Amino acid sequence: MEQELNRVRNLYDTVAKEYAETFSGEHEKKPKDQEILHRFSQEIGDRRPVWDFGCGPGQTTKYLKNLDIEISGLDLSEKILEQARTIHPEIHFRKGDILELAFENDSIAGVVAFYAIVHFTGKQVGIAFREVFRVLQPGGIFLITYHIGEETIHLDEFLGKKIDIDFMFFTTDFIFSCLNDSGFENIEIIEREPYPDVEYKSRRAYVFAIKPVVRKSP
Repeated sequence: MEQELNRVRNLYDTVAKEYAETFSGEHEKKPKDQEILHRFSQEIGDRRPVWDFGCGPGQTTKYLKNLDIEISGLDLSEKILEQARTIHPEIHFRKGDILELAFENDSIAGVVAFYAIVHFTGKQVGIAFREVFRVLQPGGIFLITYHIGEETIHLDEFLGKKIDIDFMFFTTDFIFSCLNDSGFENIEIIEREPYPDVEYKSRRAYVFAIKPVVRKSP
């Protein structure tokens, strides 16, 4: 059963302020995040535009902005976007749905999506990846992160607020298959252990994937 987007929106509308206070500087505590984001900035170079999908309060958007990437952020929650705009007024943020992107085909050079699929079912992950593939330019770069596993965790409380939401974990084989089926190539998955006392104790993965310059034959 697919998780309704209004549940996801309601979650981040409810905890927007607390989420921003908790996670705004998270990359500073995670060396591997920093390494991966530096690599993305080097590989994307001066290609534009670049978007952070599921940007939340803009912590990843800002980190890449500080690496001289002209980047904008997209999120489902208007309340979390209010936090992002307040904290990072120099960055453009807009509301949007990864499952139905309001962008033209072949229009974006690079997409970053840190844990943007954490509330998606497997079917929704496939839809999201196909949408990202559609809007990326040929040769465009997709960087995504996710929690490794097979479980679904239900939370009734988060950051001190009552909520009703599921967090999904995915196997590396599943993510690779979804990206491959969506048309991506040069798929590279980098796994790591969690940082103790910094984040939830789940294994993490970073994925680089490229939209082919020449479309594959059917």
